[in-house]
Amino acid sequence: MRATFLPLTTDAATRTGADIVLRRAAEADEAANACWTSLLAGCTGTWNLDSRLRRLSEATSAHVGTKWWFDAGATHRRRVARAQGSIEDAITEGDGQEFAQAFMGYDHAMASALVCAGERGHGKHRTRL
Repeated sequence: MRATFLPLTTDAATRTGADIVLRRAAEADEAANACWTSLLAGCTGTWNLDSRLRRLSEATSAHVGTKWWFDAGATHRRRVARAQGSIEDAITEGDGQEFAQAFMGYDHAMASALVCAGERGHGKHRTRL
């Protein structure tokens, strides 16, 4: 059975029609699973997780709108950045449990940004209405 690290983000992207976010989340989730497995096995390697998380953040920014992401959504953007930092710290420390906990925070922060932007009508998916 494969671990899923971004269930909330995946659900929010699906519900808001954020196709590129959904694709980037799948890429990040795949890298997270490989990285976590390595951590549990006592191995090192990031599996390009940092760049995949960056691409996911960029896709989210584009979907919700850069203006919202840096203005009304700045709190969400900062939460995502802090959570990503926690993930990177866990990788550096080789701590699988901390990694999993940090990913829960990252997933929640990313999904919250998608949902909140959508509720306020700022996501690009709202322009189709």
